[in-house]
Amino acid sequence: MAHDKAPSTLAKIAGAGAAVAAAWVAQRAVTLMWTSATGHRPPKPEDDLEGRFAEIAAAAAVTAAAAAIARVYAARGTARLAARVNAHRAA
Repeated sequence: MAHDKAPSTLAKIAGAGAAVAAAWVAQRAVTLMWTSATGHRPPKPEDDLEGRFAEIAAAAAVTAAAAAIARVYAARGTARLAARVNAHRAA
Protein backbone atom coordinates (compact mmCIF):
# COMPACT_ATOMS: atom_id res chain seq x y z
CA MET A 1 0.00 0.00 0.00
CA ALA A 2 1.54 3.31 -1.05
CA HIS A 3 1.43 6.20 1.39
CA ASP A 4 0.95 9.75 0.18
CA LYS A 5 1.80 11.35 3.50
CA ALA A 6 3.67 10.37 6.60
CA PRO A 7 1.40 9.31 9.46
CA SER A 8 0.46 12.02 11.92
CA THR A 9 1.74 12.04 15.47
CA LEU A 10 -1.72 11.08 16.71
CA ALA A 11 -1.78 8.09 14.34
CA LYS A 12 1.64 7.00 15.60
CA ILE A 13 0.53 7.26 19.23
CA ALA A 14 -2.73 5.43 18.50
CA GLY A 15 -0.79 2.72 16.65
CA ALA A 16 1.62 2.25 19.53
CA GLY A 17 -1.23 2.09 22.03
CA ALA A 18 -3.13 -0.41 19.90
CA ALA A 19 0.01 -2.56 19.52
CA VAL A 20 0.63 -2.61 23.27
CA ALA A 21 -3.01 -3.44 24.00
CA ALA A 22 -3.04 -6.19 21.37
CA ALA A 23 0.15 -7.73 22.76
CA TRP A 24 -1.33 -7.69 26.27
CA VAL A 25 -4.55 -9.36 25.08
CA ALA A 26 -2.53 -11.97 23.18
CA GLN A 27 -0.44 -12.71 26.26
CA ARG A 28 -3.55 -13.11 28.40
CA ALA A 29 -5.11 -15.43 25.78
CA VAL A 30 -1.97 -17.57 25.66
CA THR A 31 -1.91 -17.75 29.46
CA LEU A 32 -5.54 -18.89 29.56
CA MET A 33 -5.04 -21.48 26.81
CA TRP A 34 -1.78 -22.73 28.35
CA THR A 35 -3.43 -23.07 31.75
CA SER A 36 -6.39 -24.99 30.36
CA ALA A 37 -4.11 -27.30 28.33
CA THR A 38 -1.45 -28.01 30.97
CA GLY A 39 -3.18 -27.33 34.27
CA HIS A 40 -0.70 -24.63 35.30
CA ARG A 41 0.37 -21.16 34.18
CA PRO A 42 3.17 -20.78 31.65
CA PRO A 43 6.65 -20.54 33.18
CA LYS A 44 8.08 -17.10 33.92
CA PRO A 45 11.74 -16.05 33.68
CA GLU A 46 12.06 -15.84 37.46
CA ASP A 47 10.73 -19.40 37.98
CA ASP A 48 13.25 -22.10 38.91
CA LEU A 49 12.57 -24.66 36.18
CA GLU A 50 15.96 -26.13 35.37
CA GLY A 51 14.62 -29.50 34.27
CA ARG A 52 11.81 -28.17 32.04
CA PHE A 53 13.70 -26.35 29.29
CA ALA A 54 11.36 -27.65 26.56
CA GLU A 55 8.36 -26.19 28.36
CA ILE A 56 10.10 -22.85 28.85
CA ALA A 57 11.08 -22.70 25.16
CA ALA A 58 7.57 -23.66 24.01
CA ALA A 59 5.93 -21.07 26.26
CA ALA A 60 8.30 -18.36 25.05
CA ALA A 61 7.78 -19.24 21.39
CA VAL A 62 3.99 -19.37 21.64
CA THR A 63 3.77 -16.13 23.63
CA ALA A 64 6.16 -14.26 21.32
CA ALA A 65 4.40 -15.46 18.17
CA ALA A 66 0.96 -14.51 19.48
CA ALA A 67 2.15 -11.07 20.60
CA ALA A 68 3.91 -10.40 17.28
CA ILE A 69 0.87 -11.39 15.23
CA ALA A 70 -1.41 -9.27 17.41
CA ARG A 71 0.90 -6.24 17.08
CA VAL A 72 1.01 -6.59 13.28
CA TYR A 73 -2.77 -6.71 12.98
CA ALA A 74 -3.18 -3.82 15.42
CA ALA A 75 -0.69 -1.71 13.47
CA ARG A 76 -2.38 -2.50 10.16
CA GLY A 77 -5.81 -1.68 11.54
CA THR A 78 -4.58 1.59 13.00
CA ALA A 79 -2.90 2.51 9.70
CA ARG A 80 -6.14 1.87 7.79
CA LEU A 81 -8.10 3.94 10.30
CA ALA A 82 -5.59 6.79 10.06
CA ALA A 83 -5.77 6.68 6.27
CA ARG A 84 -9.57 6.95 6.39
CA VAL A 85 -9.42 9.83 8.84
CA ASN A 86 -6.84 11.65 6.70
CA ALA A 87 -8.95 11.06 3.57
CA HIS A 88 -11.99 12.59 5.23
CA ARG A 89 -9.97 15.54 6.54
CA ALA A 90 -8.55 16.24 3.07
CA ALA A 91 -11.98 16.12 1.41
